[in-house]
Amino acid sequence: MPTPAPDRASPYAWYVLCVLFLVYALNFIDRQILTILAPHIRRDLGLGHADIGFLYGTAFGVFYALFGIPLGRLADNWHRVRLMTLGLALWSAMTAVSGFARSGAQLAGARIGVGVGEATASPAAYSLLSDWFPKRQRATALAIYSSGIFFGGGFSLFIGGSIADGWNAAFPHGGPAGLVGWQAAFLAVGLPGIPLALWVATLREPVRGLSEGIATPPHPAPFRSFAAELLTIIPPFTLLGAARNRALPANLLALALVAAAVAGLVALGEPLPQWLAVGIGAYAVFSWASALRHRDAATFALIVGTPAFLCVVVAYGLNAFLAYAVAGLAPSYAAQVFAVSAREAGLWIGGPAILAGFLGVTGGGIAADRLRARFATGRVLVILFGALAPVLPLAIAFTTTSKPLFYAMLPLTQLLACTALGASAAATQDLVLPRMRGTATAAFFIGTTLIGLALGPYLAGRIADLTGSLATGILSLLVSVPLALAAALAAYRLVPAAEASREARARQAGEPL
Repeated sequence: MPTPAPDRASPYAWYVLCVLFLVYALNFIDRQILTILAPHIRRDLGLGHADIGFLYGTAFGVFYALFGIPLGRLADNWHRVRLMTLGLALWSAMTAVSGFARSGAQLAGARIGVGVGEATASPAAYSLLSDWFPKRQRATALAIYSSGIFFGGGFSLFIGGSIADGWNAAFPHGGPAGLVGWQAAFLAVGLPGIPLALWVATLREPVRGLSEGIATPPHPAPFRSFAAELLTIIPPFTLLGAARNRALPANLLALALVAAAVAGLVALGEPLPQWLAVGIGAYAVFSWASALRHRDAATFALIVGTPAFLCVVVAYGLNAFLAYAVAGLAPSYAAQVFAVSAREAGLWIGGPAILAGFLGVTGGGIAADRLRARFATGRVLVILFGALAPVLPLAIAFTTTSKPLFYAMLPLTQLLACTALGASAAATQDLVLPRMRGTATAAFFIGTTLIGLALGPYLAGRIADLTGSLATGILSLLVSVPLALAAALAAYRLVPAAEASREARARQAGEPL
């Protein structure tokens, strides 16, 4: 018999939301601080803008996306609070390790570790919040949680720039252990994650599915399921899984096509690390989806097999494609064009970004909930707005010769772009069953990483290196806007029917409802 679902979130649910907000803020401090330190890192390690795009986006993003899938599965089947605790400790330690890097390769290795650790956060948090908050408050809760992106991202610029400049002024020839400013900044933001992980460990684990009256029993073997998922996505073990699922020919064909594409790009002069990482990501996702179809037909049907879900992912992924490029290169642009210090850039880019991001993502989430109460397509309307509204202020920001106007247009761009985040996240959660939320979150973040984070900053940096203009690198990515609008319009047409038929399609795929 279904368990009655609560109508309103409890005070403890709001307390959990506050703690998870802090976790996500630290997540983005650790992820984003590299951008304000980029001029120092480029100088000391002899790197280009494309290399910074690779370190900030691809090295982090590909492994964040890939491990997000099995860790999302673990979030669906295991204790979500414990998973987040372990992940927070891992990514904080790897951020601190970044402070000891002496080469681009060492820094890339640390960034991969940060990506693996951070892959635990959102699958666990989205699932927790979807159980602590009833459906009618879900987009608001997820939007508030997601605003941690902007608080953390903005604060990282301020604190990173201040620490780097202050350290270098105090120790012009290197401080203790020979550390320079950017290395000290990594240590300063990484170490506080350890005590925060101990706080997270005290949170209660809610009954899975209670918010929708579909209480789900614990999984009998969560780590066996996690290991099986891991083997479907980590090459070359993917070939074993494909053979077991009688999909080896298709898997080998996909591998050959990806390898040929990577070889072609390298032959054209593109760097091997960037496209090898992207190729591994593309092949691994194909392999995972093929295995999911065989092992969990209902989850496959509601995620990969649902065009509405895929359209939401692509629409927001292309939104992130632009947003991550701007976030990754704006501090370097300010330093190059307006000759500002890291401290000044951190203050005037990072400070307003905190307020703009919070207002945009929470306002977008509240608007999405209110529009959804009136229209089945209400949340998709906000996704459409987020794809189109930021274009003009972005264009002004990277063409103006006025430093005050540049500083004014950046937060406006961010405010408008991030309105789509809470709406997109809630739309994908609405399209799946409670037990599938962690996996759905991981699939959603594939769009924001493999499309947005792994490609946006790198391509903007690569074009900037080739043309000698960071503005050209960023503005060239506006060609993605028509594709984002097309995906959002397709979602507008498909989402209502997909949400209405959710249980029926899951049952048809074998789900015991």
